[in-house]
Amino acid sequence: MLLEQTIDQAVERIQQDSSLRPRVGVILGSGLDAFGDTLENATRISLGSLEGFPISTAPGHRGHLLFGTCAGVPVLVLQGRVHYYEGYSMAEVTMSTRLMSRLGIQTLILTNAAGGIAPSLRPGDIMMLSDHISCFVPSPLRGPNEDSFGPRFPDMTEVYSKRLRTLATEAAASIGLALPEGVYVQLSGPNFETPAEIRMLKALGADAVGMSTVCEAMVARHCGMEVAAFSFITNYAAGLSGGTISVEEVNEMSQVAGEKMVRLLTAMIPSLG
Repeated sequence: MLLEQTIDQAVERIQQDSSLRPRVGVILGSGLDAFGDTLENATRISLGSLEGFPISTAPGHRGHLLFGTCAGVPVLVLQGRVHYYEGYSMAEVTMSTRLMSRLGIQTLILTNAAGGIAPSLRPGDIMMLSDHISCFVPSPLRGPNEDSFGPRFPDMTEVYSKRLRTLATEAAASIGLALPEGVYVQLSGPNFETPAEIRMLKALGADAVGMSTVCEAMVARHCGMEVAAFSFITNYAAGLSGGTISVEEVNEMSQVAGEKMVRLLTAMIPSLG
């Protein structure tokens, strides 16, 4: 009940600051804040100003809620997320997702920076999630069920909407952007994976690996939202390039991703309005 009360109090506060009632939400990953900066007539609300909400300590995560329009479509954008590796519980990590549901978001687009496992993926590519593997982190639905959000045992047969994937493919084609699909796996972080772990993940069918997104997608589906998700491939996963991995490399490549992600989202979102 405390979680629900915290979110309901945040909704009341937010609706005092913004009269916009978007149905499309976007959560931006590491270094992908550029899309939020393109919104028109944006109202910015800091998550830190909402009582009981966790604050991101990760580089490249501003922790802002933005209410604005993209190509005339009202959109709610989260610039930056909190992560499990920061020491927050999964309930805290996914509070912003539940908040979006309470604010009326029906379609949620998730983005992240990820390491590429599939041989066909190269740094600079955007991969659209067709499915995920979540067994390496605790379920965000563990514990007493929040009945007002969704059922105790939600189905996860189609986490990433086929309809949205079709719209995204069409949008990517319209701007000449390749958009391969693949399976994403979330690990806890903050350390990057070992080569042996990457070989295991590849054997399990993973195409990309990261430290976010899956938990948010599960909560979004629990809340009845339609979900699409995209990974920007910032590096080859451990053991696949002969080199090491650094957060500086990830952040640098994520900055390059900003322009691609802006183009993709700007092309896709009008079809959701």
